[in-house]
Amino acid sequence: MLRSSASRLVPDEEFVIDTARMRMIAAQLVHLRTELAEPTQLAALLGAEVPPSWPPGEYDRDAIAYFLSQYEIRGPAAVGWYGWYAVCRVGEGSPAQLVGAGGYFGPPSHDGTVEIGYSIADEARGEGYGSELALALTERALRRPGVRRVIAHVAADNVASHIVLKHAGFSFVAAGASGKLRYERVAKAR
Repeated sequence: MLRSSASRLVPDEEFVIDTARMRMIAAQLVHLRTELAEPTQLAALLGAEVPPSWPPGEYDRDAIAYFLSQYEIRGPAAVGWYGWYAVCRVGEGSPAQLVGAGGYFGPPSHDGTVEIGYSIADEARGEGYGSELALALTERALRRPGVRRVIAHVAADNVASHIVLKHAGFSFVAAGASGKLRYERVAKAR
């Protein structure tokens, strides 16, 4: 799934999403193990500068460890259904920047539901990267066989995430008992 290119690893095209400003790279075992054990080495693997505030928001050590455990349990089939790194492509001569992380909480459920989550580094907030990341993850999921809807849960007071989900085409569905609000985007009829 990875091939070597000089000093960094390059994922196969199936595990890359290119957006207008970013290259999203599916996390693999080597990324997650490195991020937990030697976080300073993540930059070399991704070919991007890692901001001082990394890891961002809810993408913390517990999330990284969870993704790693799922990869170890599920094997190669799990790649692409958990963590993704969002790397901003910048102008010639400037290094790429890691701006966020996002992903799925796992493969589609029996009813075709996939849940997404995302976090943007403090240094990159307010630039639209969250919307771009959420939209790319959502569209990727909805193109997969058997996926009928993508959902996201957001704290009621997280105004930025409500905006992100609206930009990504989600609709508010309900308030949950946990105090989080549920949004969803349903697949169009094929």
